[in-house]
Amino acid sequence: MLKKNIFSIIVALIILYLSLASSDTFNEIPTFNIPYPDKIVHFGMYFGLMSVIIFENRKSLISTARLFFIALIPLSYGILMEILQSTITTSRTCSFFDVVFNSVGILVSILIWLKIKPLIKDQIR
Repeated sequence: MLKKNIFSIIVALIILYLSLASSDTFNEIPTFNIPYPDKIVHFGMYFGLMSVIIFENRKSLISTARLFFIALIPLSYGILMEILQSTITTSRTCSFFDVVFNSVGILVSILIWLKIKPLIKDQIR
């Protein structure tokens, strides 16, 4: 199972680093005057994580219920990252809205998969 999900693990480790690194690490990243760039990043990270999980497990995602059950993994991971930010870092805080944007990223990934799955069902097997 570990080998089958290697890309999911790599993405999760990248998210771990980005979540727990000092906020000073990101001071020099340009934001292009986009409001709330961190929320876009949260959406993107968890959209990416869920998309990789779906891709790596596409053959075993036979039901929508199973897909939503598996979505609990990145959702729980995102909540854990928020808790760790507020407990083990000095420059980061826990944010309910970060969890919301994580969840929206996960949900959008699921909805896209549910839309394209019927179109590619012959290639999945």
